[in-house]
Amino acid sequence: MEKLPITAVILTKNEEQMIVNCIETVQWCQEVVVIDSESTDSTIQLAKRSGAIVYSTDKDSFAERRNYGRTKARAAWIFYLDADERVTPELMKEIKLAVTENSVTALSLHRQNFHYGKMMKHGGWQNDHLVRVFKMSALQGWSGKVHESPDFKGNVKKLESPLIHLTHRNMVEGLRKTIDWTGYEAELLFQAHHPHVTVRTLVRKTCMEFIRRAVLWDGRKDGVEGWIEALVQAMNKFIVFERLWELQRKPSLDQTYQSLDQGITEAWSEFESQHK
Repeated sequence: MEKLPITAVILTKNEEQMIVNCIETVQWCQEVVVIDSESTDSTIQLAKRSGAIVYSTDKDSFAERRNYGRTKARAAWIFYLDADERVTPELMKEIKLAVTENSVTALSLHRQNFHYGKMMKHGGWQNDHLVRVFKMSALQGWSGKVHESPDFKGNVKKLESPLIHLTHRNMVEGLRKTIDWTGYEAELLFQAHHPHVTVRTLVRKTCMEFIRRAVLWDGRKDGVEGWIEALVQAMNKFIVFERLWELQRKPSLDQTYQSLDQGITEAWSEFESQHK
């Protein structure tokens, strides 16, 4: 197969189950670069075995990792993917045509999300469009800690064929991502001096997210999976604001427990001094 002048940059962290097939769907690119975030499984070995060039990084945000990948890319174009995303032959053909015509500087992809094995047609997931392919000379960089966005010059072409996203493969996998994402979002809200979190905040944010996903955005029409996803997103919203509440506490939870522990230690010291 003819290689296109594109560097596929894939971000990974403990993606041994997904990385090989992801790389297989971008073999038509000039090179495949994996930016790995300190994986502790066999992701790095599998990526190298599949022909990718692997770089490890301790950079915290997705924007920083994407910018790091940009510095390692050598082709005229760059295509960003996550390990759980897949390129179809139809999408490859559209990208090839756009790159060959060379009349635009960026390509917008419609990401088709599969949650718990089902394609999501509602709940807001059907409107997932991402600019992921860029002419290297036009891409200035990425910014944003959680919902990162690209800074580029020129015009964008929206492609029709979807980028397949095999996410939320089970509850445990989803909860692992929740731990990372909710921490990032809570920290951003804390840095932005969000008003103090109250019980009303927790209830309102959680309920509104569920109503938005299940009712206003018709997530219920995706069946059991749609209801589960609406509940999961509501739970995620609750966790974001619970973690923000933790950050806002004075004294902090660590200080509170240290004080409690110290009190018990002092009680034992007093007891022992009285019974010598």
